[in-house]
Amino acid sequence: TRAGSEALVAEAHERLGGLDVWVNNAGADVLTGDAAGWDWERKLNLLLAVDLKGTIACSYAAGAVMREQPGGGAIVNMSWDHVTSGMAGANPELFSAVKGGVLAYSKSLARALAPSVRVNVLCPGWIETAFAQDADAEFRRAVAESTPLRRWGTPADVAGAAIYLASPAATFITGQAININGGLVM
Repeated sequence: TRAGSEALVAEAHERLGGLDVWVNNAGADVLTGDAAGWDWERKLNLLLAVDLKGTIACSYAAGAVMREQPGGGAIVNMSWDHVTSGMAGANPELFSAVKGGVLAYSKSLARALAPSVRVNVLCPGWIETAFAQDADAEFRRAVAESTPLRRWGTPADVAGAAIYLASPAATFITGQAININGGLVM
């Protein structure tokens, strides 16, 4: 909720004595566990609530705090590499719609919060998560072979890109999306 997001940001700001970086990395898992068997509408509602609405609410709250502090800040949001290329299938279609919203929103927010706050987007591809652990060996092999760098990504690959965007090395970067996918989508 908006109120919950504002309370979370306010608490972080108070405890940390400022808010230099905010990473919206929450994402609903509709691929594994009980959620894998849900119908598309139930999956979509959860994805919209967590991935899109949660990102928007937290970004608004974090951006408002960052604008008022010396030095501004950096917001990093999570989208998906296939948003710009598309992928067939019931789940990919839902992810594309929701994560496409995150990408478009983030680009608009980057313009709205500039010059004091930078907003960028990470677009991970096939990453070693719970979904990857449950995937069959043939699928895992096919993904690795179709990826130019011939492997699945790791959480550390995504974290490294987030750290870069949050760092002083990226102070002239805003409104950009970085694919972390071994070159699968270019």
